[in-house]
Amino acid sequence: MTVTGQVTQFHYQAQHKPNQLIYGHGQTAVITGWTVKQAIAKHLQPEDYAVIGQLYSPTRGINLLIRNLLLNPHVRYLVVLNATKEDKNAGAGECLLDFFRNGVEESVSDTGRRAWVIRSAIPGYIDIEIDINMLEKLRHSVEYKEVKSIESAVSVVKSYAELESIYPWGTPVEFTMSIVEPTVLPGPRYGHRIEGKTIAETWVKIIHRIKTTGTIRPTGYDGQWQELIDLMAIVTDEPAEFYFPEPNYLPIDRPFLEEYVSQILDDAPYREGLKYTYGQRLRSWFERDQIDQVIQKLIGEIDAASAVMNLWDVKDHEKGGSPCLNHIWLRVVDNELSLTATLRSNDMFAAWPANAMGLVALQRHIRDEIFKRSEYDLRMGPLITVSQSAHIYDDTWSNAEQLIKQQYATICRKIDYHDPAGNFLVEIAENEIVVTQTTPGSGEVVGCYSGKDALKLVREICAASPSIRADHAGYLGMELERAMKCLKTGAKYIQDSK
Repeated sequence: MTVTGQVTQFHYQAQHKPNQLIYGHGQTAVITGWTVKQAIAKHLQPEDYAVIGQLYSPTRGINLLIRNLLLNPHVRYLVVLNATKEDKNAGAGECLLDFFRNGVEESVSDTGRRAWVIRSAIPGYIDIEIDINMLEKLRHSVEYKEVKSIESAVSVVKSYAELESIYPWGTPVEFTMSIVEPTVLPGPRYGHRIEGKTIAETWVKIIHRIKTTGTIRPTGYDGQWQELIDLMAIVTDEPAEFYFPEPNYLPIDRPFLEEYVSQILDDAPYREGLKYTYGQRLRSWFERDQIDQVIQKLIGEIDAASAVMNLWDVKDHEKGGSPCLNHIWLRVVDNELSLTATLRSNDMFAAWPANAMGLVALQRHIRDEIFKRSEYDLRMGPLITVSQSAHIYDDTWSNAEQLIKQQYATICRKIDYHDPAGNFLVEIAENEIVVTQTTPGSGEVVGCYSGKDALKLVREICAASPSIRADHAGYLGMELERAMKCLKTGAKYIQDSK
């Protein structure tokens, strides 16, 4: 704290996410939620506020925010902007306010760790390492105010700035913070494929793949993420009403999904402080309704390969705030409508399930509109997402590991033996091992392999059918090894016999 003439200037110092904040010299912290922080800062002078920052998630952001406030006891006022649908859906602002209103109680977090749980209908956690007495002192030392618009936020901040400076409520306090360092196994860096019947199943497989072999890299947000590059996820059979497991381990629920789907399907007027919605980009951003365009395109040419929607604006390079979802492609093959979406950057833990369900809702909307406007009655095909940077942020690593521990083994036990590469019939004939490959549906013979060496046969089969499932290749290896032993000993070989 410094005194210049009659003006007291405070200096906010953040231990966590320091590069994500706008710093001032006052005593008011401004939480903007999903509204970009610059939309508030441009109406204020640095002397009016201590810090301005965004808060997206109650489970990921409040803990760090509280730690920063404990390091800066000169902050005596808190303004929380709850202005958008995204704020309502996320609930971060409401949960933060509940911390100041209601306090915390000792319980466990969503990862099973002991934590201070905020007394709120919205889950929010604070590290148990933080002294409860300091949390209580913070709660009772900071005056808080909820506002619903940028104008109200600016007005309240200015009114606080007109008050005489108050002495800090205590001395800066920092508490140790445990860090989870993941174990990374070797694996390819580029190009990955994961398939599941439902979004929930596919999501668990995605999280397992990233946590197992993803590369750890620094992010532009004062942290780290674990990342795979170019991850293709295929969802084949998502139910019409969407599948939510019971108990629900997804990071979203049905009420959130209803709000989120409207952000993809519906246009939205421009609002100061909001970057865009996907629906706005699809419906009006380029002065064309791209959703209607692809519907008309496919009705006029059902086999078209050019039913494309684009969300990337070349101006995004200049002004920032570019959308994560860049490109959507619809295609009809064998009376089945598929949707492929390209995302340049994808938070696979917190965002991908909502992204995927929103895209399926868009896919279904287009399918239904084609049916209403034409004679085409199309089946719902797969959803394919290509996430060019598929990552998990470090503040969700513990959650990801808990998810894998609780769900991955169960999902792996639900084995579907269908392999698009076909079936392989193994037998011994004319003193050789003979493997016949047939199509998975009609049983048409498409390949034949023979020899006496099991390893050479497996390598030959995998080279000829590179898309064979890994577990199928492993099964073949075991069967061929057993056939090779029977061939050497003269014992009778029957496939799949014990």
